[in-house]
Amino acid sequence: MDLQLSGKRALVTGGSRGIGRAIARQLALEGADVALAARTAATLERAAAELSAEAGRAVVSVTVDTREDASVSAAVAKVVELLGGLDILVNAAAEPALMLPPKLSEITNQNFWDEVDVKVLGYLRMARESAPHMAANGWGRIINISGLNARQSGSIIGSIRNVSVSALTKNLADELGPKGINVTVVHPGLTRTEGLRTTIARRAAAIGVTPEEIEQQVNATISIGRIVDAAEVADVVAFLASPRSVAINGDAIVAGGGARGHIHY
Repeated sequence: MDLQLSGKRALVTGGSRGIGRAIARQLALEGADVALAARTAATLERAAAELSAEAGRAVVSVTVDTREDASVSAAVAKVVELLGGLDILVNAAAEPALMLPPKLSEITNQNFWDEVDVKVLGYLRMARESAPHMAANGWGRIINISGLNARQSGSIIGSIRNVSVSALTKNLADELGPKGINVTVVHPGLTRTEGLRTTIARRAAAIGVTPEEIEQQVNATISIGRIVDAAEVADVVAFLASPRSVAINGDAIVAGGGARGHIHY
């Protein structure tokens, strides 16, 4: 299937590593020109050079701190200048979910606001700056990367921030849909990235088991029997970023291989 992404211009926050980088790579391979945005310039520049060489598309890097209004405004303006416009925004800049989240007694106000400022307000700031450029062209896509903590307990802050991203998504979809902009949210589960080995090792050490045992436990909770790779999440996002996805707006798409035993309808 031709995703009709050739020549589209995409901005991916959190694009220097992990799921964000995998998404940027897939968009570039599908023919989009891509801007990677994150806080660390050196990491961004290296990632952009590698992706550009692999995909043969324009891949640029822009530093941004999504906690700061001025930084977001400057970053979006720079992307529009470098790419000649903006059609697609993927919000993926957030601290990864913790395998050992803090309990109620351990959560401080600062813990809460730090995470919400990045993953909820940061997503809102990026959408607020990006949407006018899409609306001016009568077409756009915004994909918010959230997570399965939106559908399960066990992480107080993780659940709150991810449910909030879902609520933000639906509100933006209703407002922006008439302007040709579809907004969706993707919920990855635990995803195989370059940092997953370290995450599993820390969890294993904390509870006194081997990393292999942790992975076996996780696999047993997934319908396909294994952890999904970041590239497989990126395939889902690439479809949602394309004109082919016009029938999907305001909805959540889970990309975690299937949570065993759960029914969502």
